[in-house]
Amino acid sequence: MRAYFVRIKCELGQSYSVANQIAELEIASEIYSTAGAFDLLLKLYLEEDIDVGQYVNTHVHSVSGIRDTETLVTFRAF
Repeated sequence: MRAYFVRIKCELGQSYSVANQIAELEIASEIYSTAGAFDLLLKLYLEEDIDVGQYVNTHVHSVSGIRDTETLVTFRAF
């Protein structure tokens, strides 16, 4: 399994709704609210053979209230 982080920018006033929708879909192992340029941070664990771009496009971008995302690929945990 490989860990990925997805930063999400929500439409104004929609961060709690977006977080709740993602939690209900059970597509992320952890969901955090954040301050700054992005509103939420998701932690995903995906099998090596799963295309992260396709996964985010299919599962995350389908959630209403999302304006933008940024996916961070991880290499090694210390």
